[in-house]
Amino acid sequence: MTDIIQEQAPEQEQKVTKKTKKNKRVVQTGEAHIQATFNNTIISITDKKGEILIASSAGANGFRGSKKGTAYAAQVAAEKVAEIAKREHGMNSVDVFVIGIGLGRDSAIRAMGSGGISINSITDKTPIPHGGVRPKGERKP
Repeated sequence: MTDIIQEQAPEQEQKVTKKTKKNKRVVQTGEAHIQATFNNTIISITDKKGEILIASSAGANGFRGSKKGTAYAAQVAAEKVAEIAKREHGMNSVDVFVIGIGLGRDSAIRAMGSGGISINSITDKTPIPHGGVRPKGERKP
């Protein structure tokens, strides 16, 4: 019978790194950008420089398919964003910039106001074509 001697490797020391909690910036006033399309509504809150603090959409709140484009889905997304902005960043007032022609435009703005954030101004930045592209077909003399 042979004796088997097992050698154990020295235990490796595990490095313990302590994660520091990232400090949330306190921003009193900011901008709310609402992009309302026919298929979805995307709401993002930024500071005055344009750096995004919070973003949410109807799809991120559990709405799928054609329900994402509804006014109720936009309202739920705006309420969630307003609540997080107020709680984590101490936001009190926003300037609202609306882009697009979807159903969630008005309901998202109303939900931001009812969420405890005062609205200073509302600006419509929807792009409007001036003349548009050349129409299909032959050129007429």
